[in-house]
Amino acid sequence: YIPPGFAHGFCIVSDEAIFQYKCTEKYYPEDEYGISWSDSSLKDVWPIKEPVLSNRDISLPILSDQEESLLPVFEAV
Repeated sequence: YIPPGFAHGFCIVSDEAIFQYKCTEKYYPEDEYGISWSDSSLKDVWPIKEPVLSNRDISLPILSDQEESLLPVFEAV
């Protein structure tokens, strides 16, 4: 389970893959945004150094450059 607003990514290391999403609400592509897979501040370690990326993913900003109004706000309960 990946909660709404939680950053997530996928790395396929096989020649082929089928991936399926299940969303909590209707999907609106215009509401989608992202951050660069290579943002060093996120401390992710990907198993490949030169990924094949879509044009969209190539142009994603690092987290600190993402428009703040797009980022989720989490509050302690």
